[in-house]
Amino acid sequence: MKILFCILTCFLLRPAWGQDAASKSPVDFDRRIKPILSDRCYPCHGPDAGTREAELRLDLEQSARAVIEPELPDESELYLRITAEGDDRMPPQDSKLSLSSDEKTLIKRWIAEGAKWKQHWAFVAPEQHDLPSVKNSDWVRNEIDAFVLSRLEQQALSAADLASKEKRLRRVTFDLTGLPPSLEELDAFLANDSPDAYEAAVDQLLVTDRYGERMASDWLDLARYSDTYGYQVDRDRFVWPWRDWVVRAINKNMPYDQFITEQLAGDLLPDATDDQILATTFNRLHPQKVEGGSVEEEFRVEYVADRSQTVAMAFMGLTVECARCHDHKFDPISQKEYYQLFAFFNNIDESGLYSYFDPGAVPTPTLLLADDRLKHELLELRAAIAAAESDLAETRASKRGEFNQWLINLKRV
Repeated sequence: MKILFCILTCFLLRPAWGQDAASKSPVDFDRRIKPILSDRCYPCHGPDAGTREAELRLDLEQSARAVIEPELPDESELYLRITAEGDDRMPPQDSKLSLSSDEKTLIKRWIAEGAKWKQHWAFVAPEQHDLPSVKNSDWVRNEIDAFVLSRLEQQALSAADLASKEKRLRRVTFDLTGLPPSLEELDAFLANDSPDAYEAAVDQLLVTDRYGERMASDWLDLARYSDTYGYQVDRDRFVWPWRDWVVRAINKNMPYDQFITEQLAGDLLPDATDDQILATTFNRLHPQKVEGGSVEEEFRVEYVADRSQTVAMAFMGLTVECARCHDHKFDPISQKEYYQLFAFFNNIDESGLYSYFDPGAVPTPTLLLADDRLKHELLELRAAIAAAESDLAETRASKRGEFNQWLINLKRV
């Protein structure tokens, strides 16, 4: 459940409370060492080449190893310099920065433990962890409970009492459908005394159409969905079929890799279906321009940039806008990499502007969405047109001699 996940995140991602709990486990680089280095050392030994001193970067492991000897703090230049006196001390006195004795001790302990480095958590693949052991195992009902209770016990805290059945159903129904439970759903839940009543209620919510609608609302925000084109004219944009596709995909429990693939490149799949082509609407939900005086190529490029930045945010969890203009010292994406991503979305056959004079104009490319009956009618009409064109060609071929003679006779008159 998302509520339990939020609780778990709160307990697992925040720094340890109190020195007693922290001192029992290895020093965590990301949570306890990197903040010190970032605040006190990066101004002179960080990612900014304009202020970097001694060609030393402490934000990169390979460079930092030049001044760190794992397990040997007293032989590590980093520790020796932060504990030195006078002009040898780091940070230098004129920087107005300093480390407390506790912070120096923490760095020493981290080096003594092997100076284990970590990448930023966002770039580390999730790993399967063993369940922690807990004292009050009877309280644990699922795997998440074990992690939550483990952290509570570390801090000598106890969990709150279980909420009433009414509150629990109301919370999970809002969470999964965005709506409160009906009176019938509430009565049925209260009347169910089975120990699995809550799980059964959740399973029932997960198979309703409302579940897909609720989950789709989050995705529509990421995909910058709107029913108008934006800018000054802000005309209606009829892209609700894509919204419905998202709802159907979630309710069908479409695998996430397929969900991504069809939205980014469904039209490039072999024998792509209408639905797979429709899914690529994701790429074209950006604002589109129509005002007079606008430069077509300028806004076509804006659309490509929008796609690139949306893909980075939605699928990679990154903001890459800075790299559009320059390498950014705090971003892992270079300007070159930005335009390598940009190139993927720079090949759509479209105009930077759509028709100002036709209120019903739809920017190209477009997709005709038809049900089976209409598709059958279109096939019949196309076949009839092809047959008529074939008859016309045969008539022209058979009558060509007579026509030529008629022309000759016409010229004699």
